[in-house]
Amino acid sequence: MIRVRDLRIDYDNVCAVSDVSFEVQPGEVCGLIGPNGAGKTSTMRALTGLLEPTYGEIEMAGVDMREHPRQACRSVGFMPDAPPMYDDLLCWEFLDLFAASYGLTRERRPEVIAERLDQVGLTGKREAPIATLSRGMRQRLMLAKTLLPDPQVLILDEPASGVDPQGRIDLKNVIRGLSASGKSVLVSSHILSEMTEFCTSVAVMERGRLVASGSIDALRQRVMGGLTLAIQVVGSDDDLMKRLEQEPLIQEVRLSEGRVKARFDGTQDDAADLLARLVGAGIRVRSFAPMQEGLEELFLKIGARELS
Repeated sequence: MIRVRDLRIDYDNVCAVSDVSFEVQPGEVCGLIGPNGAGKTSTMRALTGLLEPTYGEIEMAGVDMREHPRQACRSVGFMPDAPPMYDDLLCWEFLDLFAASYGLTRERRPEVIAERLDQVGLTGKREAPIATLSRGMRQRLMLAKTLLPDPQVLILDEPASGVDPQGRIDLKNVIRGLSASGKSVLVSSHILSEMTEFCTSVAVMERGRLVASGSIDALRQRVMGGLTLAIQVVGSDDDLMKRLEQEPLIQEVRLSEGRVKARFDGTQDDAADLLARLVGAGIRVRSFAPMQEGLEELFLKIGARELS
């Protein structure tokens, strides 16, 4: 697991990270999100031992990073954004070089390299020179390198940057697989819509501070204040909107993208009762479904609250 307590990082007279605390449990995928300059990269560098924090506690897989940095780093796989690579090597040679540095035996390395190339969808590029790879393929090769020693903790900085649509699908499947196998995964990305599909929790940074953290469902409930119901009817939307405005659990009604959307403060059972009342009132309901906002909406809402 990842455990961070009261982390502070100063650069000369500038405080880049101020008193940040959060945890990522085994099997959890946490999205570290925030605007440029929020302190995400500094936080990740401190977690991997590449940056000495001003103060604070960092534990990786139960090992204190400051007291036993080498032991802690053995449990960590770090994939930086746009890392340098050796263009004159073939893909398998690149992975073999790092596999040797991780202590894998000569007999074991070919099998592990083949597994990692398959895991990131690069089996067909095994003999390709790195210089011929696209940016997206380079990202996938770097992910394969990161996974070589089978780390218990994964820290991925913008892993989908420059990756094509198929590569992003492969990446999401890899991250889901890591979560299912009990790894602790911390991911930083600007592609919030895709992070919604595999993150189970989120940590939101703003101006060096952690402004919100926790499971996505809990934050969505606390910040967004309930469900948004999307309803389509046969006939006029006006009758539906007037009827919804009379409901005590409805806070806001609007027409958007051909559907009536209503902010609803009740439970799922309350929503079922509402549907029954609408049908009983003679409204011909074509579709009735709760919508869950993605990380973009959650991030914008949290940012608006913190900066207001």
